[in-house]
Amino acid sequence: MLYGDSDLNVVSEAIIGCAIEVHRVLGPGLLESVYETALCIELKNAALDFKRQVGIPLLYKGELISEHRPDLIVADRIVVEIKSITRFDPIHTAVMLTYLRVAQVRLGLLLNFNTPHMRQGIKRVML
Repeated sequence: MLYGDSDLNVVSEAIIGCAIEVHRVLGPGLLESVYETALCIELKNAALDFKRQVGIPLLYKGELISEHRPDLIVADRIVVEIKSITRFDPIHTAVMLTYLRVAQVRLGLLLNFNTPHMRQGIKRVML
């Protein structure tokens, strides 16, 4: 099912608000797994449905060859990848595009918590 851009924007802004709160409380410099756990708490408090580390099968000519595990899928329509890195590289966008294709959703958020201000660590990726 395709969702309108306004629906995606409402959910993505809620996710970003949760990420900003996590960053405000914890700050930069921690492990990705710490931010993932804290973000899940914020998403739950915001009443946003999400799946964590769910396996998405990757088929090649009808045969299962791999499973991809994005960090989070929120509201069955946005893939969220959590990072704690110096900067985004092109490979992060490429991986996100693969997650979007495999999960059959249009929007992904790359969230890098290793920045002075969370807004600097947000990258939207559209398919």
